[in-house]
Amino acid sequence: MEKLQWNSFTKKIHIHKSIEELYDLWATPKGITSWFLKHAEYSTIDGQIRKPSERIQKGDTYTWQWHNWDEKEKGEVLEANGNNYIEISFSSSKVSVKLEKKNNTTMVILSQFDIPVDDKSKLQIHYGCSNGWTFWLANLKAFVEHGILLNETEINLQENELSGYEFVNM
Repeated sequence: MEKLQWNSFTKKIHIHKSIEELYDLWATPKGITSWFLKHAEYSTIDGQIRKPSERIQKGDTYTWQWHNWDEKEKGEVLEANGNNYIEISFSSSKVSVKLEKKNNTTMVILSQFDIPVDDKSKLQIHYGCSNGWTFWLANLKAFVEHGILLNETEINLQENELSGYEFVNM
């Protein structure tokens, strides 16, 4: 086992769905908003907004908005091979999603890396995102395999400043 570090983490989950179908759930505005985000907008290098079913490409920029979270995340698509790998800038770091065929499943391997190692980043990015991605990967599996969403989209969970750390389904 590799040593755990503050500047990166990896989360893995087996999902019973094809690589192509899972790739589109990560690589299109329609796909990523079906299980993860309230709103996702991707713009091409020349400023054109991508259509809901259009796949993202390297060089695109994005704006993401979650249910129960007022802030928007903005970043860049650093890699999107159209098949099984996506990498984006995210929250002062980078996130990659790799899809691999394993037995009768697709293994989703999410890594967040190049995380700053100051105390604020250790808490908010390493701890916060690590917990967050664990939930969102479980949500993706529940959505794909059982047709249900685990995240809260109707009740406002933002009643206090610790909501993002206390609720498991933000």
